[in-house]
Amino acid sequence: MMLRQLSFLINLLCIVLVSVWLLSPAHADRLKDMASIEGVRSNQLIGYGLVVGLDGTGDKTPFTSQTFRNLMNQFGITIPPGVDPKAKNIAAVAVHADLPAFAKPGQRIDVTVSSLGDSKSLRGGSLLMTPLKGADGRIYAMSQGSLVVGGFGADGSDGSSITVNVPSVGRIPNGATVERGIASPFSQGDTITFNLHQPDFTTAMNVSQQINDMLGPDTAYAQDGTSIRVRAPRDSAQRVSYLAMLENLNVEPGEAAAKVIINSRTGTIVVGQNVKVLPAAVTHGSLTVTINEQAEVSQPNPFSDGQTVVVPRSDVSAEQEKGRMFEFGPATTLSEIVQAVNRVGAAPGDIMAVLEALKQAGALKADLVVI
Repeated sequence: MMLRQLSFLINLLCIVLVSVWLLSPAHADRLKDMASIEGVRSNQLIGYGLVVGLDGTGDKTPFTSQTFRNLMNQFGITIPPGVDPKAKNIAAVAVHADLPAFAKPGQRIDVTVSSLGDSKSLRGGSLLMTPLKGADGRIYAMSQGSLVVGGFGADGSDGSSITVNVPSVGRIPNGATVERGIASPFSQGDTITFNLHQPDFTTAMNVSQQINDMLGPDTAYAQDGTSIRVRAPRDSAQRVSYLAMLENLNVEPGEAAAKVIINSRTGTIVVGQNVKVLPAAVTHGSLTVTINEQAEVSQPNPFSDGQTVVVPRSDVSAEQEKGRMFEFGPATTLSEIVQAVNRVGAAPGDIMAVLEALKQAGALKADLVVI
């Protein structure tokens, strides 16, 4: 009995130590937040259908009338040839959704409905039964239900109108029922592969080392800067518990590459942490040229044969701002760059020019991305 209690206490202590060890690394992220499992993904579905019950905001397109005729034929109602039903409460729509991984028949998913014709609003409409197909042309879900439209529009008798958001697009929460599942390679093979969201060789090495330190050597190895292959049990139940342990593993990611991002439209500049500047001296200033055009009247002398005319007068002046020079020291850090720029009082446009000049001179050790 004492040995059994001692064994239980030792196992409990091991669990506590492992839990503390997993949570201890500073600046670490969970593996589930850094990577996805190869083969575990969603699939896109799309369909074509009709929305009915609109308040006079339907389509006036030929394909909507054709679809409406086909629908009536299915119910045993034949519309005579050449007769336009002129239904103002019907709109042709595209329906699309994402089928999550491991979705099973009978489960429900959200769908988005978008107008295909000239319908101004889908507000108040209901989608009729619409099959949703995958890229292979097979039906994987059936959608139907009332739309939830976030936008709205209003028209006045004098031609004025107002529109808030986009009333020609709506959603149906839980609007589709899954009819067919998609086979997943999750349970196949002796290994599983984690693909990093942000490819990085340092992060891939840290992930593989962390897994090997916990489960033993040669359990995981990095194939490249994105993929880490890990040995896994073949049994599905064991593989689920195995992955539940791995995805909660805390791993310290590698530092991102030095990068400076400039938004030329808004003047926003984002400087990464590892940006360095070689020794360089920078000066900036501005030259303002002002031209004033004035009209003066030229009056001739009395009793002369001259004529009164308007003579233009131009005053041109130039003003140059005193440019102040500031120096970047070697291996300048991010905080030092910010302090130097703030001391000069440069505007965002001036800072962009300075960074571009430093990049051209080879003094800026970072990628300069202009969006």
